[in-house]
Amino acid sequence: MKLYEEGPIKDFVLGIFDGPHSTPKESDSGPIFLGIKNVRDGSLDLSDIRHVSERDFPKWTKRVTPQPDDIVFSYEATLHRYAIIPEGFKGCLGRRIALIRPNPQKVEHKYLLYYFLSHKWRKVVEGSVISGATVDRIPLIRFPDFPVSLPPLNIQQKIAAILSNYGDLIENNLRRIEFLDQSARLLYEEWFVRLRFPEHERVRVKDGIPDGWKRATAFDVMEVHSGGTPRTGTPEYWDGNIPFYTPKDAHKYAYVLETQKTLTDAGLSKCNSKLYPKNTVFITARGTVGNVNLAQSSMAMNQSCYALKGKGRVSQFFLFCAIRNSIEQFHQRAVGAVFDAIIVDTFKSIPFLLPGDETIRSLRTNGLPGIPSNRKLVGPKPKTQTSPRPVVAQAHEWGNHSVIRSCTHDHRHQ
Repeated sequence: MKLYEEGPIKDFVLGIFDGPHSTPKESDSGPIFLGIKNVRDGSLDLSDIRHVSERDFPKWTKRVTPQPDDIVFSYEATLHRYAIIPEGFKGCLGRRIALIRPNPQKVEHKYLLYYFLSHKWRKVVEGSVISGATVDRIPLIRFPDFPVSLPPLNIQQKIAAILSNYGDLIENNLRRIEFLDQSARLLYEEWFVRLRFPEHERVRVKDGIPDGWKRATAFDVMEVHSGGTPRTGTPEYWDGNIPFYTPKDAHKYAYVLETQKTLTDAGLSKCNSKLYPKNTVFITARGTVGNVNLAQSSMAMNQSCYALKGKGRVSQFFLFCAIRNSIEQFHQRAVGAVFDAIIVDTFKSIPFLLPGDETIRSLRTNGLPGIPSNRKLVGPKPKTQTSPRPVVAQAHEWGNHSVIRSCTHDHRHQ
C-alpha cells in the first residue's frame, strides 16, 4: 500500500481563489468581510469583525462564496495564517485573503489544515515568498503548483480525528487561560488604577496618590534594552537552540514558550541582542506597536522589539501588567512616517505610578492570577499559543509516520 501520494496542491483541491483587492463600504450589519485579523493559526477569530451590506454582498462574492470546510489563508503581509470555514458562516473574502476548496474525494479538510500548519509546508511556502518594499507575499500564481505529500484519504481521516481530540483538550485549556488572564487584568486595575489595594482605607491620599507611592515615568522604573538580527543568509547562525523573539511571535497570552526562528550560539554572538532571561517583558516597537509578552525561557530578540526589566522592587509580573495597561499611551506617542514605532524616548514620556513597598510585597504574596498559571495550563512547549491547531500539527514532525503505520495496520486487518 502506497503511504504517500505526492503532487502539486492543485491536484487535491477543487479550486484556489483570490479575494478582492479593495475594501467595501463599511456597514453596521450584514455578512462578514473576512480580514487577516480574523484568521488565526487554525481557526477564525470573529471577536472583531467588519461587515458588508446585504446589497453589496453579491458584488464581493463574484469570485467565490466561502462555504463550510473551505480553508482560508493569508497570502500577503502577515503570512502563515490558515483556518477552516465553519458551518453557518456567511461572509466574503477580505483583502490579502485567499481560499482553498479541498476535493473531499482526495483530501480530508482537517488533515489539510494541519498539513498547512506544519513546518514542512511552511518551508515550501517560505521558499517562494516574495519580499517587497513594505510586506512579504506568497505568489498566488505559483501557489497551485506548490508540492504536497499526503497519505491515503482513509488514513488522513483517522489522523485528523486523533489530532482534533488533542485540539479540543487544548481549546479547553486556552479558555481557562483566558479566564485567568482576565482575572489578572481585573486585579491590576482594582489595585493600581482604582487604587483599591488591600487596606487602602487606612492609607492617606496626598496630591491624588496614596502615601508612599511615587509618580515617575516608565523609563525611571525599568531598563529598556534593544535587539538585533544576525545575517539571514548565513546558515550557521540559524536553527539552533536559542529562541529568537520577533513581532511574529507576539500573541494575546502572557507567555511566549517558543518562537518561529531560533539562533545558534554563533548567531547570537553576531547580533546586537543579548540573551534575555526568563520573565523578561518583550514589547513590539515597530509596525504593530504594543504587543506585550513574557519570555518563558531565555530568549534573544530582533530590532523591532524592546526587552524590559524592572528596576529595584519592580517585579516582572507587575511590570508586564503595568505595560499592558499603558498600551494606549504607547500608541498615542508612536512616531514614524511610514509605519508606527516607539523609541527609547517614548518610555520617558509614559507616566508610571510606582506603588509603595507594602503594596509591592502584598502583590508578591497574593500573586497575579493567570500569570504563573499560564505556563502550567498551556503545557511544556507548543510551537505557538494563538491556537491549538499548530500544536497538534506537529504530528507531521513527530508522530505522523507512526500514526500512519498504525492506521495502515488497522486498515489491513479490517
